[in-house]
Amino acid sequence: MEKITTDICIIGAGPVGLFAVFEAGLLKMRCHLIDVLPQVGGQLSEIYPHKPIYDIPGYPDVTAQQLVDNLMLQIAPFHPTFSLGERVENLQRNEDGSYNISTNDGTIVHCQVVVIAGGLGCFEPRKPEIDRLTDFEGKGVAYMVKNPEHFRNKKVVLAGGGDSALDWAVFLSNVAERVTLIHRGDTFRGAPDSAEKVFELAREGKIDLILKSNVVALTGDDRLQEITLLDRDQQVSHIEADHLIPLFGLSPKLGPIADWGLNIDRSAIAVNTVDYSTNIERIYAIGDINIYPGKLKLILCGFHESALMAQSAFKYVYPEQKLSFKYTTVYGVSAF
Repeated sequence: MEKITTDICIIGAGPVGLFAVFEAGLLKMRCHLIDVLPQVGGQLSEIYPHKPIYDIPGYPDVTAQQLVDNLMLQIAPFHPTFSLGERVENLQRNEDGSYNISTNDGTIVHCQVVVIAGGLGCFEPRKPEIDRLTDFEGKGVAYMVKNPEHFRNKKVVLAGGGDSALDWAVFLSNVAERVTLIHRGDTFRGAPDSAEKVFELAREGKIDLILKSNVVALTGDDRLQEITLLDRDQQVSHIEADHLIPLFGLSPKLGPIADWGLNIDRSAIAVNTVDYSTNIERIYAIGDINIYPGKLKLILCGFHESALMAQSAFKYVYPEQKLSFKYTTVYGVSAF
């Protein structure tokens, strides 16, 4: 069990959560971020990394991943810490007003302030209809790749036709004993250059590519051992597998946060627009997960909310100090 102490615990490592680290850092507040996805960037990195964005001030256009990469550079002086691939489960308020947040992996974060920057919510994997799929979760079935080394010298089967399936098939071909990619169609939804790499690896015999087929059942004793396939001609086949990684996209859900006693309105968290605080002291909500009159779900609006949140959160982290507003053009950025 990992225990972490920080000033602000930010739930969500998307662009707004990352920029909140910067605004908090200017006020000497340390941040720890938790995200259910295995990498930072939220839906920008997970769903549309190559998509251009045109309404970020100062950038005539920038791809989603470039924006995330630049935000990581911007917050580097403040050395944020991360728990990635973990889902926030419980919130406990302490007698002194601080909080303990625990995740599904057993990580406990002690903090003075909680900031929910969960975008559209907690992204959860879409699970295909496969017989006994859930029986092997954690026993060979995983819905994301948190650590590629976990699959070294193993027989890995990926299912899906999007960017994630293509990219991981290419990457794991250099790690796993054998990689098999199964797709129900004969063309891919993912980036054309990634699809071409997969077809090339298949032609070279470095991966097995099975098209026009679906995974329909799993078998094994304590762990996954075999996968059953059904093709368009209703022919059944079987392949040995140590791991199955179904990659069929993610769906946003509010998750355990919905049970924390927050004011929820239309699947979003109602906030006070003075500082984007919620109805619970020391808990803020910024970005697409909050709602208020006139709300626009834009990244730049989330950046604005981050700045006001940090100014307000300061009083909980440094109750003995008086906050004085400072321009970065005058004082610069002081690392800590």
